[in-house]
Amino acid sequence: MHQLSRARPWAACALILALTACAPPKAPPAPVPYRASGAPIWSNAQLDQARLVGLWQQTASFAPPGVSCAPGGADIGGRAGALTLTARLCLSGQEVRLAGPMPSTGPGRFRVSEQDWWVIWVDTDYRTLAIGTPSGDFGFILNRGGSLPPDRLTAAREIFDFNGYDTRFLRPF
Repeated sequence: MHQLSRARPWAACALILALTACAPPKAPPAPVPYRASGAPIWSNAQLDQARLVGLWQQTASFAPPGVSCAPGGADIGGRAGALTLTARLCLSGQEVRLAGPMPSTGPGRFRVSEQDWWVIWVDTDYRTLAIGTPSGDFGFILNRGGSLPPDRLTAAREIFDFNGYDTRFLRPF
């Protein structure tokens, strides 16, 4: 009888583990619009596309609370008017891989994988880009040459705010 009562806690644990393993996987969070609906948004009309070419490191992204992924990066190739993109980015807390053309749709505006990407800010030396989208589904910051200095993070955050983004959801990496 004593042996039987000792087996019960292990049997209960095994049953709980088995039931947990059979549970359906947790669904990813629904996309959160990080930008106020109907808020104006502006792209950088003076953007020099040729200066975008090169390697970029992702230093911040908008994400829902409690959701995150590793920072990514982007390699922009080609030439002005015929840019290409190869990237692994954290967008709205989800890892996204992209490769293909990055056609321009207007000044500071691009169409990437069926999404509109707008460069809403670039510093004068083309070291930091703030990229948003009219839908507000995501936004992120790319930087060259190491970590993002606090002054450029502050500037990018202010530009996102100016363009209707809720900067409480901007997560620096």
